[in-house]
Order: sequence, then C-alpha cells, then structure tokens
Amino acid sequence: MIHAIKGMNDLLDDDALIYEKIIKTCEEVAKTYGYSYIEVPHLEVTPLFKRSVGESSDIVGKEMYEFLDKSGDSVCLRPEGTAGVVRAFIEHKMDKAGVVKRWFYHGSMFRYEKPQRGRYREFHQFGLECFNIANVYEDASVIMILAKIFKKLDINYTLKINSLGSPECLQNYRKALREYIANIENSSGFKFCADCAKRIQTNVIRVLDCKNDECAKHLINAPKLSEFLDDESRADFIKLQEILKDNEISFVIDERLVRGLDYYSKTAFEFESSEIGAKAAIAGGGRYDYLVEYLGGAKSYGVGFAMGVERVMDILRSKNIEQKLQNTYFCILDEELLPIAYKLVDNLRENGKTINLNYEAKKLAKHLNIANKQNYKYFIAIGSDEASKNEVFFKDLESGEQKSIKYDELKEIL
Repeated sequence: MIHAIKGMNDLLDDDALIYEKIIKTCEEVAKTYGYSYIEVPHLEVTPLFKRSVGESSDIVGKEMYEFLDKSGDSVCLRPEGTAGVVRAFIEHKMDKAGVVKRWFYHGSMFRYEKPQRGRYREFHQFGLECFNIANVYEDASVIMILAKIFKKLDINYTLKINSLGSPECLQNYRKALREYIANIENSSGFKFCADCAKRIQTNVIRVLDCKNDECAKHLINAPKLSEFLDDESRADFIKLQEILKDNEISFVIDERLVRGLDYYSKTAFEFESSEIGAKAAIAGGGRYDYLVEYLGGAKSYGVGFAMGVERVMDILRSKNIEQKLQNTYFCILDEELLPIAYKLVDNLRENGKTINLNYEAKKLAKHLNIANKQNYKYFIAIGSDEASKNEVFFKDLESGEQKSIKYDELKEIL
C-alpha cells in the first residue's frame, strides 16, 4: 500500500469542515478591510527565499524543499507566503506604479522539519500583505484583523508586540548585542549553542529566538531593542500602542520578539494561545518596508501577517465543536418516487441550494440515522402519501422541528 509522505496529511471529513470554517472566517474579515484574493505559485526559484527570508534563518538553512528541475534551475516549494506575493507585486510593476495593494492568500507551505502536533512538512497558512501604506494605522489594522478572526472563532490569545526599528537601529543593536555575547563568552567561559554561533555571524538578533534554556539564561541582561530606536520608530511604536488601547485590543510588549524571518523592520507582533497546552504561536507578522527594494523593486512599504491554520484547527478540535453541514439530505421512501425527487432536487440546486440526494429507497428511520450521523442540517423525505399531496416531509435536524411542506414552498424554507 502506498502511503502519504511523512508530515503531509489528507484533509477530509470533520477536518475539512473545520479548515473550511477557518478560511471562510478569515476571508470575510479581511474583505471588510479592503483585502482581495491573490494566488501565487507553490514553486518558486530558490534565490527568492534566500534573499527574502534570509540565509541565517532555519527555513533556508535546514528546512526548504530545494531541488534542481529538469533544466538545471534551482527551485523550491514555498516555505512561506510573503516572498511570493512580493515577487508578484514587483513582477507586475505595481511597485513602480506606486499603487496601494491589499491582498490575502491561503494554501500549502512546505518545510522539511520533524513532524509534531501543529507542525507538519506540508502545512497551511492564511496570510495577507499590504503594500505602499507607511502609516502605523495600517499596522494596527493588520493586527485588528487577526483579533477579529480569533474573536469570531472563539479563540483566546495573548498578543505580543515589539519594534525592530529602522535598518540603522538594527545595525547599532546588532553591534551592541555581539559585544554583549562576546563579553559573556570571554568572562564566563560559556559557549552559546551551535545555532546561536551561526546566528551571531549572520543575523545576531536571532539568538533572541533560541529555545536553548542555557542560552536564554545568559541573554536575560542583554541590551534591549527599545534602547536603540530612532525617534520615528519610537513614535510609531507609541502610536501603535495608543491605537490598540483605543480599540480595546490587549497586548504585552516583548522586547525579545524579533520573528523568525530576516525581512522585518519596525512593527513585529505575534499571537499566542495556550488552548492546546503550552503557549504556542498561532499567527504573527509585522512591517517590512525594505523587502520590495531588496528584491529588486522600487521603494515600497509593506506590512502583513501569516496564521498557522493547523494550530487553529487544533484549538477548534479541542473545543469539540460539532461541525454541521449547512446542506440538506433528500431521500425517497419508495423506489418509484426517485424521478420526482430527482427533478425536485435539481430545481432546488438551480437556486443555489446544496442538496445530496440518496437514490436508495429506505425506511424513514434508516434515512434519519444516516443524516444525523453525517451531520446534515436539514432532512427531506418523500413517500407515497406525501407525493399524492405534492408534499415532502421536512425536518430541521438542529432544532428538531418537523412538518409537511408543499413542493413549491421548499425554496423559501431552505
């Protein structure tokens, strides 16, 4: 028997319903803020991610599905969504036009890492990106979109925020952090882990992401990013806090929050939830005002987020939310009534109704048992008695209400 590749899972039945609910909720909220859908390829040239995500990141260094195609070009399955959307923005010359674009996307991402709960080799993200708005109010809007999504999904969270400042701020901070680490190693003899040693050489602020307890302990008194912010970055960060407070969005400031990707500047944020055990990040993002230019485009502002769909699915599963199909089970009690039922159902489908017709004649109790097991919302049956009166038997499987309905009244009831 052939099995799915390790860490790549089928999405079906109850899981598919939960996934659909999450994506539908995300899309509805994003559209109210003026975002529209974009689809970019799953396969891109490798340099796109090496230049955007950064070669210091674990994603590029350890996790990308990278290979040579038949023409000898280095390509890879997308490990995240932002870089491809930025590439599309530049390729379609929207950077040079200076237009404001707000896009959302969702779909599969791929990283070769150890599969575990909420973390798979093929996983799904919902994300959005806004281009050419520098105002910190858009940073706040991006955060508020996520807050509204989680409110609609009834998910509790902790919002962490930080400011990384401008490239100049980060350059000064990196210098101070390297000096601090060197002093620790020289004075105590402690050596940071292999991952940190690499990050010290490539992008030192990512040592703040280290999960090694000993490394974290020695970084407790490290310099703080807030001490290196320029006036503009500090003013934006203060304004962001004011906007969130005014709109009743609770947050905590986490000066160790630097995100796992190299392209962030100024605002960085992360949503955590403890509803599936230990606190885990379920979404995050921030501002990346230099990424478009770095990838060869004209100077353009950018801000966005990505949400881990599998982790949100885990939370909804833990709440034992029963997913009711918002459609109808239609059945016959006598075999000769199938042509009548078939025509009725086809007529209802023309009006946008979702109806599954069971072609087999069974007793009413057996049909009801099937419909309940498969979580249908509505149940319709037609037998000889009903057909003689141009009626059907109708039952709302959520409320329990049941009655006889004339054929021409079905459209309104459904």
